[in-house]
Amino acid sequence: MTAGQVFLLLVVYFSILVFISYITGKDAKNQTFFIGNRKSPWYVVSFGMIGASISGVTFISVPGWVGTSQFSYLQMVLGYLFGYLFIAQVLLPLYYRLQLTSIYTYLEQRFGTVSHKTGASFFLVSRMLGSSLRLYLVANVLQLTIFNAWGIPFWTTAAFTIFLIWLYTFKGGVRTIIWTDSLQTFFMLSALILTIIFIAKGLNMSFGEMVQSIRQSPLSRIWFFDNPTGKTFFVKQFLSGAFITIVMTGLDQDMMQKNLSCKNLREAKKNVYWYGASFLPVNLLFLSLGVLLYLFAASHNLPIPQKTDDLYPMLATQGYLPITVSLLFILGLIAAAYSSADSALTALTTSFSIDILGIQKMQIEEKKQILIRKWVHVGMSVLTGIVILVFNKINNQAVIGAVFTLAGYTYGPLLGLFAFGMFTPFTVHDRWVWLVAILSPILCLFLGKFSSMLFWGYEIGFEMLIYNGLFTFLGLILIRQTKKKS
Repeated sequence: MTAGQVFLLLVVYFSILVFISYITGKDAKNQTFFIGNRKSPWYVVSFGMIGASISGVTFISVPGWVGTSQFSYLQMVLGYLFGYLFIAQVLLPLYYRLQLTSIYTYLEQRFGTVSHKTGASFFLVSRMLGSSLRLYLVANVLQLTIFNAWGIPFWTTAAFTIFLIWLYTFKGGVRTIIWTDSLQTFFMLSALILTIIFIAKGLNMSFGEMVQSIRQSPLSRIWFFDNPTGKTFFVKQFLSGAFITIVMTGLDQDMMQKNLSCKNLREAKKNVYWYGASFLPVNLLFLSLGVLLYLFAASHNLPIPQKTDDLYPMLATQGYLPITVSLLFILGLIAAAYSSADSALTALTTSFSIDILGIQKMQIEEKKQILIRKWVHVGMSVLTGIVILVFNKINNQAVIGAVFTLAGYTYGPLLGLFAFGMFTPFTVHDRWVWLVAILSPILCLFLGKFSSMLFWGYEIGFEMLIYNGLFTFLGLILIRQTKKKS
C-alpha cells in the first residue's frame, strides 16, 4: 500500500462528502444547521448514527479486546438496549415537549443559569477532548501512511484533517451530517464485512467453517458470572452499558441533536429503536473479526503486539494481508473517525452558540446570528486542531489514556443533574451547582485508584459512571432548597 494509493482514496472519499455538503447546504440557516429544520428522515438518521457511535478508536480497539476480555463486551451491548429504551420512552418525550435545540437548556428551565452553563461546559470539555483524541489517532495513521513519505510535518496533517471536516459541515450542519454519516456508515460496515471475508479466505475457511471456528474459540466466551469483583462480571457490564447509553447518547448534545432533527417524536423514537437494535449485530461482527485476526496471527506464527489495539492495524497495513484489506482498513478507519468527529464539531458549535453565548436570545437579525455561528464553527475547528497538536506533543500513551478517561468522567455530573431534575421535585441553590459538578469526578478518581484496596479486591470498570452520577445527585441533595418545583 503506497502513500499515493491512500491519498487517492482520500481525495475520492472527501470529494463525495463535499458534493453532498454542496447539495444539502443550500439556503441553510441556523435552524437548518442546528436541527435540520426538524425534517430529517428517521431511517437516514438511524443508519448514520451507527457510524457516528463507532469512532476510529472503537474500530481499532474492539477487535483487539477479544484477546483480553473475549466477547464480554456483548454484555454491555445488551445493557445498551435498555438504555435506548429509556431514551425513547423518557428523554425524547421531554426534549420534544420542551422543543429543545440544545438539550442543556432544560437545566436552565429546571434549576437556573449556572446549572445550564455548568452542564453545557462539561459537555464541551468532554466532547472536545474525546473528539480531538479520536482525530489525533486518525491523523497519526495518515501521517504514517502518507505524509511522512512526502516530508510533510504533523501540524499540516492535523490542519488538513480538521479543514476537511469544516469544509463539508460549515454550511449545512445537521442537515448535511445525517447524509454524510449514512454514507460513512455504509463505507465502514462494507470495510468491516469485506475484511472478514478476505481474512476467512486467507485462512481457507468457508462461511460455515468460519462461523464454527469463531464459536469454538475460547476467545468467544460471552457470559461472565463467576467473579463479582472482576471488571467483566455480567451485572457490572450490563448496568454500565445501560447507563453509558443513557448518558453518552441521551444526555449528549452530539448524539441527541440528530434525534431532535426528526420530524416528530414518533419518528425520533423509531430512529432510536432501530439504531439501538443494530448495535448487537454490528458489534458481534467487530468481535468476530477480532477472533479471526488472532487465528490468522497464530496460523502465520506472528507475535501478538503488547498493545492489543495494534493487532488489527499491524495485520492490515504491514503486508500480512492483501492490499485490498489495507485499503479497506484505511477506508473503514476514516469513515468511523470522521462520522464521529463531524457531528461532534457541529454539536460543539451548537452548544457553545446556544448555551454559552445565548445566540437564540440575542435581539439581532438572522444574518448576524448566522455570522456568529459560523465564527464559532471556525473557532471550534481551530481549538480542536490545537488540542490534537497538544496530544502529539505529549506523545505519551499513558497520559493520553488518562485524558481520555477524564473526558469520560465528565459525563457523570450530567447524569446526576438530569436525574435530580427529572426524578425529584426539589430546586437547588443554583450558584453552588458548579462546585458539586467538579467535586464528583475528583471523588471518582480517588475511588478508582483505591477501590481494590478499600473494598476487598473490587475493581471498578465502566460502572464508574454510575458512581459519578450518584455523587453529583447526593451533592445536589445537600444544596437543595426547601421549596419544590413541579
